Amino acid sequence: MKILLIMPHPNPKRSFLSKFQYPCLTLQQIAGITPREHDVKIIDERYEKIRFNKNYDLVGISCLTYNSLRGYEISDIFRKQGVPVVFGGYHASLLPEEVKKHADSVVIGEAEIAWPQLLKDIENKKLKPFYRGETPSAEMIPPARHDIGVYTPFIEAIQASRGCPTGCEFCAMNVVEGMKFRGRPIDNIIEEMKIIKSKYIFFADASLTINPSYSKQLFKAMSELNKRFECFGNINVLTRDDEFLRLSNKAGITKWYVGIESISQKNIDQAGKGTNKVENYGKAIKKIKDHGMMVTGFFMFGFDYDTPEIFDKTLQAMYDWDLDEASFSIVTPYPGTRLFERLNKEGRITNYDWSRYAEGNLNLKLNNMTEEELIDGIRRIAFDFFSVRNSFRRSFITGEFNPFRSLYKFTSGISIRSFYKREKFKANKT
Repeated sequence: MKILLIMPHPNPKRSFLSKFQYPCLTLQQIAGITPREHDVKIIDERYEKIRFNKNYDLVGISCLTYNSLRGYEISDIFRKQGVPVVFGGYHASLLPEEVKKHADSVVIGEAEIAWPQLLKDIENKKLKPFYRGETPSAEMIPPARHDIGVYTPFIEAIQASRGCPTGCEFCAMNVVEGMKFRGRPIDNIIEEMKIIKSKYIFFADASLTINPSYSKQLFKAMSELNKRFECFGNINVLTRDDEFLRLSNKAGITKWYVGIESISQKNIDQAGKGTNKVENYGKAIKKIKDHGMMVTGFFMFGFDYDTPEIFDKTLQAMYDWDLDEASFSIVTPYPGTRLFERLNKEGRITNYDWSRYAEGNLNLKLNNMTEEELIDGIRRIAFDFFSVRNSFRRSFITGEFNPFRSLYKFTSGISIRSFYKREKFKANKT
């Protein structure tokens, strides 16, 4: 069969900065579990337009909530042409009945077992409306296809493990991937890394700190590859385990993405992220940087205990911690999460238009501030932190000077500032 795999995007912008966006590993993973007798094409709409006049035997669409409506549009066009369409991914797994209205079949959950069976069924004209994917063991997760679907020469992605036991209220990962940690055989990961042409690799895992002993073994094996890596980590492990940090640096990890979420412990506790202790943030960030790695902090605003004062306090904390980068978003009640269920019961969800469910839109009633205070606060601290002056200072003046890393930090900071200028945070206007 001739199969087209699509990652939709509601407003694709193919600018130079898009070359620095992280690649979509999901489609490469689906291609990796597709038997090689099939001809597979990948299109990520961030980079490439869909040509609907091509002849395909099957179209597969993977999407999150924010791009699901665009996925429906694409599906409706192909189905009118008589091409069967299958949906998978987070949104399809969380709202399969809704998605089925625009699809011939829906894969719920992980696809390693369900997708090959679906392909056999469609060839035998026995396609089922739903396929509930069984949870594959770590050994059953094959390498992704890195020979197709590569749009940027700068960085590619890999996944070493699945499952997240933290269970944050705002996250659906534990619903789709489960809470049990599953680490792929390390030899398999290393062999996949060797076939990746890019010097830089991004780990698409929930966190490489979930099972420290497993990650330490992985780091030791990675140290011989002479590649550079970026990954997510939980601040509790990064606070206490110096051996972990030493091995990760030796392995080639250059940057840790840390879900700080909030500087309010009340917000952290309500969100169910018990691993985070605000009092340890500064110590953890200093430790990571002392071991020669950068830190990007992820922040969310719009929690129940946030007041207008949270923005200045957060900005000061970021400067005190000497963060290298930061990412700001609005708390979003994604369907399928405990947060969505709670706010829905409380009557606090203000919008069910999935196209607004990107993290720059407000879709809930706030407790202790107005929409304008929230949006203005985020934009104000973003422009301050990523000002040209402050980006230059972090890159070339403070800390250890490294020509390549300093230039990378400065370029990254300016590109992020450009994003916040271009992508305005929006209040709900219903």
